[in-house]
Amino acid sequence: MIAQTPIAQTPTDEQIQIDDLCINTIRTLSMDAVQQANSGHPGTPMALAPVAYCLWQRFLRFDPNDPIWANRDRFILSNGHASMLLYSLLHLCSVKAVNAQYEQVARLAVTLDDIKHFRELDSKCPGHPEYRWTSGVETTTGPLGQGVATSVGMAISSLWLRKYFNRPDFEMFNYNVYALCGDGDMMEGLSNEAASLAGHFKLSNLCWIYDNNRITIEGHTDLTFNDDVATRFIAYGWNITRVGDANDLEMLERAFNTFQETSDRPTLIIVDSHIGYGSPHKQDTSAAHGEPLGEAEIRLTKRNYGWSEDAKFLIPDGVREHFQAGMGQRGVTLREAWMQQFEQYQIQHPDLALQLYQMQHRQLPDGWDQNLPTFPADIKGMAGREASGQVLNAIAKQIPWLMGGSADLAPSTKTRLTFAGMKDFSTDNRDGRNFHFGIRENAMASILNGMSLSKIRPYGSSFLIFSDYCRPGIRLSALMEIPVIYIFTHDSIGLGQDGPTHQPIEQLGSLRGIPGLMVMRPADANEVTQAWRVIMNLRHEPICLVLSRQDLPTFDRTKYSPASGVSQGAYVLADADDSQPDVLLLATGSEVYLCINAYEQLKTEGIKARVVSMPSWELFEQQSQAYRDSVIPPQITARVSVEQAATFGWERYVGHQGHSIGMKTFGASAPLKELQKKFGFTVENIVSAVKIQIANR
Repeated sequence: MIAQTPIAQTPTDEQIQIDDLCINTIRTLSMDAVQQANSGHPGTPMALAPVAYCLWQRFLRFDPNDPIWANRDRFILSNGHASMLLYSLLHLCSVKAVNAQYEQVARLAVTLDDIKHFRELDSKCPGHPEYRWTSGVETTTGPLGQGVATSVGMAISSLWLRKYFNRPDFEMFNYNVYALCGDGDMMEGLSNEAASLAGHFKLSNLCWIYDNNRITIEGHTDLTFNDDVATRFIAYGWNITRVGDANDLEMLERAFNTFQETSDRPTLIIVDSHIGYGSPHKQDTSAAHGEPLGEAEIRLTKRNYGWSEDAKFLIPDGVREHFQAGMGQRGVTLREAWMQQFEQYQIQHPDLALQLYQMQHRQLPDGWDQNLPTFPADIKGMAGREASGQVLNAIAKQIPWLMGGSADLAPSTKTRLTFAGMKDFSTDNRDGRNFHFGIRENAMASILNGMSLSKIRPYGSSFLIFSDYCRPGIRLSALMEIPVIYIFTHDSIGLGQDGPTHQPIEQLGSLRGIPGLMVMRPADANEVTQAWRVIMNLRHEPICLVLSRQDLPTFDRTKYSPASGVSQGAYVLADADDSQPDVLLLATGSEVYLCINAYEQLKTEGIKARVVSMPSWELFEQQSQAYRDSVIPPQITARVSVEQAATFGWERYVGHQGHSIGMKTFGASAPLKELQKKFGFTVENIVSAVKIQIANR
């Protein structure tokens, strides 16, 4: 399926008239919606209406009847405050809605009533585009820079999918990725990280359209920004083309043709526009950027368009039909041809066809977990990161679309795939599954989102302390409910002599505070294996797998409970002989072993304790109240939690009378044993805390 490149022709008067009518319909819908909501940004949708119209109507390969068709072109509105631009297009193109089960439903993704209720409760037109909420929205945007960075992940995915699934006479994947962005995106450091990596990988299927309108909320960009963007992107290795007037459809068409003809680098189209293009009275103003225009200005603007000044939410006859005859018919034709091709693909390449279907529906292949390692009891044990590396490689052998890498730390995070045939993704190896993101944690997280939205199962890794750099992307993973895997090692002061700059204190609590994000901190190698079982079965939850740098003893599971309890988030690892403990010891990760040692010492002193391993609070909270009470009985108020992190959040489990052993300051640079002693992570300190708890109960 080769991209259908429009042939430039001199437009007829009739063509010019219908083009203008469609463009002005987008503009007036945007104006009217923002005015009725008394909230929003009308200026950018008005200015960029011709750009979006040209792309959608003349180039975009997208079937409105099937907005999740696997080989559709992706369009991302990175400057998400211009959301009415996208909502207008979704409505005028009659894009259909799809539910969470990937089933098409009869209604439109965006109705005219939704537009009339822009930014109101339950409208499909929220203030910024939200994935899952509105069909046709490819990714949640709003935080500037996120959209363009996510587009890099989508472009990478397209190239990988082409290389892996395409066969002679079967071009199953060849989609392009377009991202519309503005000055705010260009100022954010995230976009620079992402653009640098896109240029390095020569992502020729990626096109950013930069709205160079020179306006931000505070005023003209001269206040803060005079970068030579073109020169900067040339340095990144991008192809640059410029459109001097956003209203010039023929010049825009030539620019998009230039992108499609460029095969060795990504393309940046710089488009000069005037924000709030409409009446001569209100061009190039910040008010048009961040406020409704006002009724009087709207009337003047509509008069300038030759529009009925009194009409609101007007869609003239012929507009929907024109979109249907252009973008709609092109998309239907391409998708139908793809589906017919897929039927033959199933016959000639059944294994690949099955994998393609499973990947698109987030299903796991049969036997994916058949070779997961189990680890014998070992007092020395192994680091969580080492165990995870073994498990990851065992799973990745069975799931070809599981792939990822690190922000320059793969030797430390143990996230490299090392079995036969594994290569690095590069300009020469588009089917490589090991990714080098460079020291770009922020961009890495967003790129992982783009890969996940493309139905690849991605993972990315760094040290836990650097989760702070990943946090914006992690938050969007949770908001979009996509199963990105974040692997964070060096999980505590246990990393030792690197000192407090590298020792995470508040990160666990901070990540646990993100709604919809699962955090899992396993206590030994077998808990790591069980954690990966949980991870691979997630379909809508991102997860942070938090692992130790230092060796952790592997528990004797003939003496203590099986690690399968990880599947419930928390479980009783060791208990009093009569299952009637006097005190509860609650811990995660490396501190569970300290609690086990304290438990054994208390046992010799006749004190009955229970050790609860709590690798995932979020998973534990999903269990029934009966199960939770069976693990942490409400009547037992003597409780001690132990975690080498801030104690924030542990009050939920230790209660008002319990005690938390944790970090109340930053760490220090010293060998691990000295740090443990200094900050109270010793068996003696735990036993002392237990005795105080029992005395005070």
